[in-house]
Amino acid sequence: MAQLQPVLIDGQWRPSQNTGSFSPLNPSTRQPTGERYPVSSREEVETVIEAAARASEVLLGVAPEARARFLGLFADRIEARRAELVAMAHTESGLPVKPRLDDVELPRTTGQLRQAAAAARQASWTLPTIDTKAGIRSLLAPLEGGVVVFGPNNFPMAFNSVAGGDFAAAIAAGNPVIGTANSSHPGTTRLLAEEALAALAEAGLPAATVQLIYRTEHQVGQRLVSHPLVAATGYTGSRHAGLVLKEAADRAGKLIYLELSSINPVLILPGALRERGAEIAAEFTTSCLMGAGQFCTNPGVVLLLKGAETETFVAAIVEKFRSAAVGTLLGEGVERSLGQSVAALQQAGAEVLVGGAAGGGTGCSFQNTLLRVSGNRFLAAPEQLQQEAFGNASLLVVAEHAAQAEAICRTFEGNLTGALYTDRAGSDEALYQRLAPLLRRKVGRLLNDKMPTGVAVSPAMNHGGPYPATGHSGFTAVGMPASLRRFAMLQSFDNVRPDRLPPELRDQNPGGIWRCIDGVWTQGDVPAAS
Repeated sequence: MAQLQPVLIDGQWRPSQNTGSFSPLNPSTRQPTGERYPVSSREEVETVIEAAARASEVLLGVAPEARARFLGLFADRIEARRAELVAMAHTESGLPVKPRLDDVELPRTTGQLRQAAAAARQASWTLPTIDTKAGIRSLLAPLEGGVVVFGPNNFPMAFNSVAGGDFAAAIAAGNPVIGTANSSHPGTTRLLAEEALAALAEAGLPAATVQLIYRTEHQVGQRLVSHPLVAATGYTGSRHAGLVLKEAADRAGKLIYLELSSINPVLILPGALRERGAEIAAEFTTSCLMGAGQFCTNPGVVLLLKGAETETFVAAIVEKFRSAAVGTLLGEGVERSLGQSVAALQQAGAEVLVGGAAGGGTGCSFQNTLLRVSGNRFLAAPEQLQQEAFGNASLLVVAEHAAQAEAICRTFEGNLTGALYTDRAGSDEALYQRLAPLLRRKVGRLLNDKMPTGVAVSPAMNHGGPYPATGHSGFTAVGMPASLRRFAMLQSFDNVRPDRLPPELRDQNPGGIWRCIDGVWTQGDVPAAS
């Protein structure tokens, strides 16, 4: 039996006080990767939480520049270990080395870390606000305690619990992180944590600023997110598991930010099909099947209007799905869950046009699958027909007329994204104006004439949305500096002496950060009293 990998607690790799163990599988071969990881006990989790709480106090005295330096050093170290990290991620996830891991995901990971470093250094993200007449000043500041991060299975680096977006945001905001590795890529997480620990030492940050455990039993996980010394949790994963954690956190009054599920509806209007149906069919096929469809922004539902153009479009994408290569899924659990979701959609009235069964690719796989349902059937069971089928599958909904399309839009649950395709000549404009306002309030990000799969790491990005896409529609998991604000508290200072104020709130502003002074945003100093 393989040796049990250690956990990272308070700056030390140590043998785990485990209650069990697990061995990840290579989804391309269905064989174990050869490594074994611990399931942490409640006692071990308590030790991690207490170490993070101590680090949280020390970090109060650490300047933003030191946090920024750590994030930059960490990015450098990830790039220096690029080949080993990419190879491990490929083994554990089955995702291709090129272009996915080496050319896209690893650069995105280091880019996020550097953007977070820039936000920490510049400090305008804290929204300093000064009311000179009332003598009150406020800003966003670090929370008390550690931030727990649960990473998803589909991004072994860019959403990793010790290197991804939630991690970067929490650290930049001034909080220590308790990373809980996703069981689909614990080895990748271990390698990243090794580099994080080295970067912490070089930057002079507390050793417990980054800690790592791999898995807990359900009750221990609920204790973790609800512990009095824990500040907040960032979770990306299944809706069921996320809601269990949310219930525990809510009961204790603890912050928890969830990304749960999204079908990302795409509305393709008749004029667009007449104008460029073949082009849209190719875009949709690429978007839906890329990475075996294992993206949180995968187009899971396509709404069309009944007509000859629609039938031509459907026939084209059926053929494309049938002839396209079948990708490798992230694991046996994803394969099993996708099969269950497709079966549930069929039971609710959807017809399988192509695919519908496990297999067809290398290792863990599922046939490229398209389902179809009429607008009438969809409206009869909207909740069941909005079940997320995570993977290379999508549901086509064909409405009888525009009024029915409006009714369908009103039934959509909250989603990360929603897209509308219209023609360039303007024949779809009136229908767009009817449907877009309905869709707009259902999604965090609205797209025009573009599939939703890509998520740019942009300050203007919203990778969030109404429930069940996320647990709180007011926040984003991608995009600096907005993502930092999830892991901060608003602190107000009333009549506090000038020399006791945080530097961001003093009269002088040598760093030139943006501040709201008496209702005006400025990079200047507080004006002298007249």
